[in-house]
Amino acid sequence: MHFLGELILILLTTVLLGQLFARFNLPAVIGQLLSGILLGPAILNWIHPNDIISLFSEFGVILLMFLAGLESDLDLLKKYFKLSFTVASVGVILPVVFMGLASYFFGMKPLEALFIGIVFAATSVSISVVVLQEANQLHTRAGTAILGAAVVDDILAVVVLSFFTTFSHEGGKSGLTNNFFLNILIEIVYFVVVWVIFKFIAPYFMKVSEKISVDYSVVIGSLVLALTMAWAADFVGLSAVVGAFFGGLAIRQTPQHKEVQSSVSAIGYSIFIPVFFADIGLSMTFASFFKDIWFIIAMTVLAVLSKFWAGKYSSEVFGFSKNEGNIVGAGMVSRGEVALIVAQIGITHHLFPEDIYSSLILVIIVTTVISPFILNHFIKKSKQDTEFM
Repeated sequence: MHFLGELILILLTTVLLGQLFARFNLPAVIGQLLSGILLGPAILNWIHPNDIISLFSEFGVILLMFLAGLESDLDLLKKYFKLSFTVASVGVILPVVFMGLASYFFGMKPLEALFIGIVFAATSVSISVVVLQEANQLHTRAGTAILGAAVVDDILAVVVLSFFTTFSHEGGKSGLTNNFFLNILIEIVYFVVVWVIFKFIAPYFMKVSEKISVDYSVVIGSLVLALTMAWAADFVGLSAVVGAFFGGLAIRQTPQHKEVQSSVSAIGYSIFIPVFFADIGLSMTFASFFKDIWFIIAMTVLAVLSKFWAGKYSSEVFGFSKNEGNIVGAGMVSRGEVALIVAQIGITHHLFPEDIYSSLILVIIVTTVISPFILNHFIKKSKQDTEFM
C-alpha cells in the first residue's frame, strides 16, 4: 500500500508540472522528469528509488520505445533516404566523436567516454514537430528532412547501442555463450528474424488478432509480439528496448497500427511512462553540480553544435539553401526521450561513473529545452529573408 501512495504522488506531480511546462510552450516531458527531482532525494526526499518503481519504469521504457517505432514513418524515409541517411549518419558520428573525446579528456575511461557519446547520438523531434507545425513548415523540404533523418537517427542509435552492449563486458551483457564471436553471430541472426517478422509474420499475426472476438484483441496481439521481441533481444544479449523499438516498426506497417498506437499510448502515458521519467529524476542529486560545472558546460555546447553542424552541412550538400540548412540543423538538436533511455540503461549497467549521471541528465534537459528556441529563431530568420527578397 505504501507504493500506492508513492504512485499517487508521482502521477499528480508529473501531470501538474507537465501542464505547467506545456503552458509555457516547453516540453511536458521536462516537467515530468523534474517531478522525480522534486520528490526524490535531490529536494523533498519524499520518495526513494525502489524495486516496484523500477519495475514500472522498465515497462514504461519498453512501451515508450514501442511507441517510438510505431511513430516512425518509413514511407517518408524511403522518399528522402539518401538525404535522411546522410544527415542521420553524420548526426550520430559527430556527437559520438566530439562528446566521446571530451569525456575522455575529463577523465573517463575509453569505454565510458564512448558510451557517453552514444547517449547523445539520438535525436528527439517531437518538440521540433510542434514548432514546425505552428510555423507551417512541417511539409517543407527542411521539415521533411528533419522527420526522415530522425527516423534513421533513432534506428542507428538503437543499433549502435545494441552492438556497444555486446562489445562492452562492463554492461553485464555477455550474451548466450562465453564465445564473443558466436554471440555476435546470434545477434545477427536475431536481426534477420526481426526482418522476417517485419516482412511476413507481423501482418499475418495482426490479421489473426483482429479475428479474435475478445475486446482489444488487436492491442493485446501487438503487445504480445512487441514484448516477445523485447524479451528475445534481452535473451540474446541485446537491450530489451531494441526489440520493443523494432516491434513498433513492424506493427507500423500493418493496417491496425493506428488503433494500436492510440490504445498503447493511453496505457503508457497514463501510468508507466510518467513513472519512467520520474524514476530518472529520483536518481538525481546536485551534490557534484559545482564540481562538474565545466563538464556540464562543455557537453552542452558540444551536444548542440555536433547535431546542428551535422544537420546544416549535410543538408547543404544536397542542395539546401543556407536558411534551410540552419532549420534542419536546429531541428536535430533536441535529445529528449531516447537519450534519457540510453542514459538510464548506462547507469543501470554501470557503463559510466554514477557521479556524473545527474550532470548528463541536466545536459539532456538543457538541449531539449533550448532546441525549440533555436529552431524558432532560424524559421523566423528564413521568413524575414524571403520577405526581404
